[in-house]
Amino acid sequence: MEITQSNAIRAEAHVAAVLVIDDDPASLAIVHGMLSPYFRVELAQGGIDALARMDEGWTPDLILLDLMMPQMDGYEFMQHLKARLSVLDTPVICITGRNDTEAEALALNLGAVDFVVKPQHMQTLLARVKTHIELKQAKDQLRDRNANLEAEVACRIAECAAVQNLSLRALSSLAETRDPETGGHLQRTKAYVRHLAELLRDHPRFSDTLTDEYVNWLELSAPLHDIGKVGLPDHVLLKPGKLTPEERTIMQRHSAMGADAITIAELESGMTLNFLQVAKEMARHHHENWDGSGYPDHLSGYAIPLSARLMAVADVFDALVSRRVYKEPMDFDVAYQIMAQGCERQFDPDILSAFLSRYDDFKAIALRYSDEVEDVIRKYEFLQGNGLIN
Repeated sequence: MEITQSNAIRAEAHVAAVLVIDDDPASLAIVHGMLSPYFRVELAQGGIDALARMDEGWTPDLILLDLMMPQMDGYEFMQHLKARLSVLDTPVICITGRNDTEAEALALNLGAVDFVVKPQHMQTLLARVKTHIELKQAKDQLRDRNANLEAEVACRIAECAAVQNLSLRALSSLAETRDPETGGHLQRTKAYVRHLAELLRDHPRFSDTLTDEYVNWLELSAPLHDIGKVGLPDHVLLKPGKLTPEERTIMQRHSAMGADAITIAELESGMTLNFLQVAKEMARHHHENWDGSGYPDHLSGYAIPLSARLMAVADVFDALVSRRVYKEPMDFDVAYQIMAQGCERQFDPDILSAFLSRYDDFKAIALRYSDEVEDVIRKYEFLQGNGLIN
């Protein structure tokens, strides 16, 4: 059976669509006559016919469903609806000649939103259809609005992350302009710190701190640990040989200078960012020693921030195995022995233990981001030729 809607109703795309399912042609005609002035109406003689229409892509805004039908009754039809994602949120109003609470409860449990007993009062049925259509439209609008807001928030977060990463890279690049060896060092230490943190995430001493968020802060902050070198004079920073005691004192200033530079930038921006707190800790304290013999504040043990304790292991290892203008890289086996000797004096023992237990991982990182001697010389000559260093 097919009853066509008026052209005027079809022309209005915003008019809600109602699917009426009943095995009785007379009932279909009555309900169609009542609804067609207000909605786009489709008629189906039974659940099988209705499902076939949906499989062809037609999605109603509301379904009026007779429960007592041959071949497929309304209860079975509602069970089939659950497997169709396109109509999961479509309200179903059940119409039946059974006037008992058991039939109503079963229909509601299967997902119906309302229950009408035949013979229904047409104006009452129309009012209920309008109410549920309005509720469906309000839910759809709210869902679409929430989806748009979520998309906008995700876009803003992505933009903020991109700006944040770009800003961090710009800051760390300042150190590269002053030191031809810094670029690879920043890449390696960032990778070392990230891997160390991942290895320690299940350790009882670190599990509460090393959350996903904190590990990301570590990775973001690591390239800034040597930012203070920007303020060092060339004759100290670029000296191709052993530093004098006076020059070493000057060199050691870079840790405090780096933390101060980040603090000033933070104050001038008027913002306090968690990852910058981690960056300040790393910059200021990555040369502190476990036994208190480091600098600049002679902190010891757990008084040294975790971020700085992680960076201390990464920084010393990289210094040992990397090529410098004034030295060749150290053999990995020799570096291992030197690092192992730092237990209880220079490094957090648990962090060092994790590092040594997966030493081959850190060797692989060092090799992946290694600086060839030609690269170091080329960077040095480029910076010198462009007047960036003396």
